[in-house]
Amino acid sequence: TGVTAGVATGVAAPEDRPVAYLLAEVVDGALHIEQVSVHPDAARRGVGRALLSHAESYASQLALDALTLTTFTEVPWNAPYYTRLGFHTLAPAALTPGLRIIRAHEAELGLDRWPRVCMRRALPDPV
Repeated sequence: TGVTAGVATGVAAPEDRPVAYLLAEVVDGALHIEQVSVHPDAARRGVGRALLSHAESYASQLALDALTLTTFTEVPWNAPYYTRLGFHTLAPAALTPGLRIIRAHEAELGLDRWPRVCMRRALPDPV
């Protein structure tokens, strides 16, 4: 499928210690967010939102059309959070081949013991 090498970005606090990171890779013409993690001490300060904004800028530079991710539906800082940031849930029939592979791998890892979904946020058209 259309998966390319990944990208990682992080955020450091004033003490120069990492407080958050984002991992992503290009999957089927979108930047797929593999992981976003923010240290609890830095939570609710816009750090995750800033990382996603940076990912969006990076995806735009690559001429990609969307951000995608997979997440748990019932964890407040997962699907409900991403919905507030403009992501929408993809129906199973709308999954790209690469997203189907990612979901199958997650199921193999046992992540489907809890409800999960794929989500997508279209990027603004270039100006």
